[in-house]
Amino acid sequence: MKSPLRPLFISLFILAILVLALRTLRPKESNATNLTLYCAAGAKVPVERIAKQYEDEYGVKIQIEYGGSGTLLSRIEVAPQGDLYLAADNSYIDIAIEKNLVAESINVAIIKPVIAVPKGNPDNIQSWDDLANPDFRISLANTEAASIGKATQKLLDSIHKWDTIKAQIEKTGVFKPTVNEVANDIKIGAVNAGVVWDATVAQYPELEAIVLPESNTFQKHITLAVLNASANPTSALRFARYLTANDRGLPVFKEEGFPPVQGDQWAARPEITYYAGGVNRVAIEETLAEFSAREGVDITTIYNGCGILLGQIKTGGRPDVYHTCDASFMKGVENLFGEVSTISSTDIVILTHKGNPRDIQTLSDLGNEGLVLGLCNEEQSTLGALTAKMLHSEGIHEAVSKNVVVTSPTADLLVSQLTLGKLDAAVVYYANTKFVRDDTEQIPIDLPGAVAKQTYTIANDTAYPNLLKRLHDTINSAQSKERFLEAGFDYLVEVDQ
Repeated sequence: MKSPLRPLFISLFILAILVLALRTLRPKESNATNLTLYCAAGAKVPVERIAKQYEDEYGVKIQIEYGGSGTLLSRIEVAPQGDLYLAADNSYIDIAIEKNLVAESINVAIIKPVIAVPKGNPDNIQSWDDLANPDFRISLANTEAASIGKATQKLLDSIHKWDTIKAQIEKTGVFKPTVNEVANDIKIGAVNAGVVWDATVAQYPELEAIVLPESNTFQKHITLAVLNASANPTSALRFARYLTANDRGLPVFKEEGFPPVQGDQWAARPEITYYAGGVNRVAIEETLAEFSAREGVDITTIYNGCGILLGQIKTGGRPDVYHTCDASFMKGVENLFGEVSTISSTDIVILTHKGNPRDIQTLSDLGNEGLVLGLCNEEQSTLGALTAKMLHSEGIHEAVSKNVVVTSPTADLLVSQLTLGKLDAAVVYYANTKFVRDDTEQIPIDLPGAVAKQTYTIANDTAYPNLLKRLHDTINSAQSKERFLEAGFDYLVEVDQ
């Protein structure tokens, strides 16, 4: 006889399986955790939508505290905690960086100050002069608490109206702590006009904007930053990428009247391909590993001679980043990449055994009878090409070539062969000698071409331009500089200590 409870047990079992399946299929964020975001009040509408969207998709609750950008910054400074800070004016982010309160920052949207009036502009306000009309009540935001207040003061100062309008405000009312409170004053008819962001007007159907030429001069970026106080920077950065992604958060900003900047494509864990000349490895490997862990991204780094890398790009290879051994190996692919920045340089030296038993003093000594020599391949390697150019310019290419028994696309093999006793000498970068300096001699080459300059550039068609700019900033950091110097490079980037 079948138990009458059996169908119930079967139903409960099936329900449990379905719940488990739904949990398995739901997108997950590794180390998912709730986050705290301090957000400029003027951006409340799009940010709330995006935070809810993110929670639904990834199960991460974004706890949002709203206020004026200046007020929020003061709070963060007094009690450093939380994960993210969205300011309506990027100048507040600059201040936060100076105070060592934030790490990474990402621009979100562009806004500008406008005069806001009731729909239909019943008082026919047409200029900044009209705000000084003693018969009008005007609402402005606090210059210390809100970003719009700060921008308003600067704008009115520039046209010599600030003192007059400030005096009028002080007689008839108070400065408001947020842009939304200025807009609400206008909405309910408490004032004739006020100054708000253009995006704020877009959220109030009862208002319209008077856009004047001076507004364009004072446009600002809404900017999102990760706080140094964050206990979960990887999770915070993941939400920051989501909010600023061109296929996730930024369309919401656009729908709500905030003109967005160009964002990255969304990926919970982006995958980056990084082409790097082999000489850069000792200087960047640790920095790339740290960046990958903090950002929650995967970086596939391909180290090789730049001749090989350049050939791969010309035949269809598409790295997100190209970090050359020398600037000359950008030739022919410039149109595929954006701005090229010079990161470092390293001298070309002759490497030989401790004590210099073959008495090598100059490049021409590499042609001495019986010398066993290693050079880099001039077709595959920047170092090989630069070496060949020097040998030709000195008229000793043929004599030196007779002694070459090993050629390589990178200098690592040459250093290894020399330390194993299979070579008398090799031409390498000084940076290649980091791990053998105590056991070898490094002989400088006193010729103009005996130096290579390493460059960094981002592919035009990468899906992650903002992410890679942050990577560029990381490679340009003080900590990265120390690694370059320790490896034997001259670091060519100005770094704030």
